[in-house]
Formats: sequence, C-alpha cells, structure tokens
Amino acid sequence: MGTATGQRLFVFVSLLMLLPPPPPRALGFVPSLDSDFTFTLPAGRKECFFQTMKKEAMLEIEYQVLDGAGLDVDFHLVSPKHETIVFEQRKSDGVHTVETEEGDYMFCFDNTFSTLSEKVIFFELILDKMGDEEQDWKKYVTGTELLDMKLEDILESVNSVKARLGKSIQIQNLLKAFEARDRNIQESNFDRVNFWSVVNLAVMVIVSAVQVYMLKSLFEDKRKTRT
Repeated sequence: MGTATGQRLFVFVSLLMLLPPPPPRALGFVPSLDSDFTFTLPAGRKECFFQTMKKEAMLEIEYQVLDGAGLDVDFHLVSPKHETIVFEQRKSDGVHTVETEEGDYMFCFDNTFSTLSEKVIFFELILDKMGDEEQDWKKYVTGTELLDMKLEDILESVNSVKARLGKSIQIQNLLKAFEARDRNIQESNFDRVNFWSVVNLAVMVIVSAVQVYMLKSLFEDKRKTRT
C-alpha cells in the first residue's frame, strides 16, 4: 500500500512539474476573506502582486517593513484601468482601503532606491463584499413559527461572531508583524552595541599600551657609559 501511495505521489509531482511556470515577479491569490504573506525584497528590485476583485467590493491592504536598513519601501496600488490609486515613497507601513471595480488590481513594493539593503515585508489582504452566493437555506426549514427566535436573528448573530473572529485573527497577525519588526530592531541594536564595545575595548588597549611605552621611554637612560 505504501508503494502504491508513493507512486501516485510521484505521478502527481511529475504532472505539477509539467505545468508552465508563472510569470516572473507576479503572484496571484485565490479569492478569500483574509490573506497574508511575508517575503524578502532584494536591493534594487521591485515586486508586484495581483488580486482579482469584483464590482463594488472592498479591498484593504496593510503592509509593514519588518527588517532592512531604514525600514522603508515604496508602495504603488494600480486599478484595472491602469490608474494609480496610491503612491507612497519611503514608508515603513501603511493601510489602504478602496471600493473596487471589476478586474485585476496590482500593488507593488519598490526597493530600487536601495543598492545594498534587502527588505523583509509583511502584507495582508482583506476582501469584503465579494458577492459569494449563499445557499437558500430557508426552503429546507419548516415550522419556523414555533421558534422563539427567528432564523434571521440566529444568522445575524452567527455572522457577527464570524466577523469578530476574523477581526481577532487580523489583529493577531498584525501583532505578530509588529513583534517581528521589534525583534529585528533589537537584534540589530544588540549587534551594533557589541561591535562598538569591541572597538572601544580595542582602542583602550592600544591607548594603554602606547601610554606605557611613552612613560617607559621617558625614564630610560639613553646616555652611553664609557669603559
């Protein structure tokens, strides 16, 4: 049984390898209510992502620079009509909410202004009012007049709990991003303090050695004795 499973897995992986690769520097997301992603943006590079949206939906994008010199990046948000909606330069974080139209929205993170430092970037997408069709559950329910609470009220309560849970997950993800950025800053400061401590120690040792040598040379008798 294990051999048969391994063969099926090998065939599946082989089929995946035959699929055409995605275009470079362009990633897509499946429709979902909440998606987050963390990636490394090399120095001198620009990365763009695409999100398909429906008409009159809501798209919220939040990003943070977690690591890298300056903790800044350029951000662009472009509509399906190739109109620039948001353009920010040298920002460490940002939150943007737009009412969308039908088509693919493109948002880019630009680090071309940096020639040495790469950036670690976290961003989160929140999609709302995507217009997913709901099942007509009412036709499967009978005897609703016997209930003290209407089914609409129950559904409203369930949706409220779901929305609050989704908001809690979003806040937790943001707190994780803040924690990661603060940890990177602390580690960078720790390394910097250690480096300059070693430099100061080395300078103190060199200065002490020079002072001892100079004091010793002052008390040396350089006169030559004749025999």
